[in-house]
Amino acid sequence: MASIASRSAASPSVSASAQPASTVPTSIGSIDDSDPLTIQFTTVQELFAAINCAPGDFLTATVTTNHHLTISPSSFAEIVREGEQRRRNFCFITIPTDLHEQLHHQLYDSFRDQLVRSGRENTWTTLGTATCQGQGHPGGDCGEGDSTGGPIPDRDMKRVWPALVVEAGVSQSLAGLRQTIRWWFSASDHQVQLVLLAKFEPTRCAIILERWEEEPSATRPGAMTTRNAAALQPVLQQTIAITQDASAEPISYQVASSALVLRFKLLFLRDPGPGEGDFVLSVQDLENYARDVLRYM
Repeated sequence: MASIASRSAASPSVSASAQPASTVPTSIGSIDDSDPLTIQFTTVQELFAAINCAPGDFLTATVTTNHHLTISPSSFAEIVREGEQRRRNFCFITIPTDLHEQLHHQLYDSFRDQLVRSGRENTWTTLGTATCQGQGHPGGDCGEGDSTGGPIPDRDMKRVWPALVVEAGVSQSLAGLRQTIRWWFSASDHQVQLVLLAKFEPTRCAIILERWEEEPSATRPGAMTTRNAAALQPVLQQTIAITQDASAEPISYQVASSALVLRFKLLFLRDPGPGEGDFVLSVQDLENYARDVLRYM
């Protein structure tokens, strides 16, 4: 579910809920000081036609999604293009579904369960969806991860950026999710060390996991002797596809690739000591993760 805010010569507060195309056309509900406008969304063109019928200079439209109705990335792109042509500016705020929430919560919790089993839970803090302010952008440029966390006491917790960020997507495209990668690394001044993407693909009933880290960009040999921020680039280190086989009895899950490996040094900002090492989500762990997530499908 997403909230779309538009500054234009349009309407005051408008709430829109997505309905299948076979329902009634886009329409505007009653308006008074206590009852904001309501728009039922069917198509982009109908949405803008309804907007143009209302007075005012600010519009907020809420588009809901559920397991039977998905607002596709192309629809969002079409709204933006149409808004640009009509000289309207849009801001999108995602309101997640149960499936979206489970995609990142179950993955993050699998990592934290290992922290607990290893007795290191007191050296890590979960930051959740805390808003992070981009470095050097006091007036804006904020971001929220779906699940985030970092080591303690290695950072000033009053101005903390997570070391680990998990981003999930259901209606969003994988390409759209990847656009957030560079922001997390650069806006944090490279304090974010590791970003995991979890994307649900309904056509294959699959979950795609991607692990992103930063590496020195391709420069002349010997040019990179320190972690120079200007020379770092996000690099896709691992891709894992987990597919559900609903024809099997019981339902089974196939993991294409290997275990998911989270490097200790990136998570805790130091080399592992005696008895410490990378965190590994095994193939069995990933199968269990997919089973827990896809029950919300």
